[in-house]
Amino acid sequence: MKESAISAEPRINDRIRVPEVRLVGPNGEQVGIVRVEDALRLAAEADLDLVEVAPQAKPPVAKLMDFGKFKYEAAMKARESRKNQVNTVIKEIKLRPKIDQHDYDTKKGHVVRFLSAGDKVKVTIMFRGREQSRPELGFRLLQKLAEDVAELAFIESAPKQDGRNMVMVLGPTKKKAEARAEDRRRREAAKASKAAPATQAAETEAPAAEPAADEAAN
Repeated sequence: MKESAISAEPRINDRIRVPEVRLVGPNGEQVGIVRVEDALRLAAEADLDLVEVAPQAKPPVAKLMDFGKFKYEAAMKARESRKNQVNTVIKEIKLRPKIDQHDYDTKKGHVVRFLSAGDKVKVTIMFRGREQSRPELGFRLLQKLAEDVAELAFIESAPKQDGRNMVMVLGPTKKKAEARAEDRRRREAAKASKAAPATQAAETEAPAAEPAADEAAN
């Protein structure tokens, strides 16, 4: 019960109530074991905080740092991590085991688009009636799709029966951030290529310079 009440934040400055600490400098240098009063004095002289980073050690380890900056950077890292987790999307494509080539090509196009954007794809084969007795049809279809998009994906979850369906999950070989960066570069290149002909046309249509006044007089 006592440990559950302890704050998740490290103790800093006057909240560090131990006789001595193993002090680490602001650049990671080992200062050694010093009295906590001396460590607090060094922190004040350097306009930094004394932060307890390893309270379970004997003696506890404390570091000189800008605690406000440390908290801000930690919060930014946590936010970026959450952002990346949210961006991990699973798209779903449903197929019939006896799908015709045209529909297959259309569905495969969707899978390629999702994978190119860095998203996972859950591919579901739906069996109806007597089709349930031919699971190999669905398995072969999933294998074919995996082979067709092998340059963009790997099989994250192998085909498996799930009731009347068969499911496979494809993971993108390209991460979401990489896909977005590549898409941004592609759009910027397209804008640049459109701007270039316009600039050349403007230069071509520019009027020739008028002759100098003395030449006109002649």
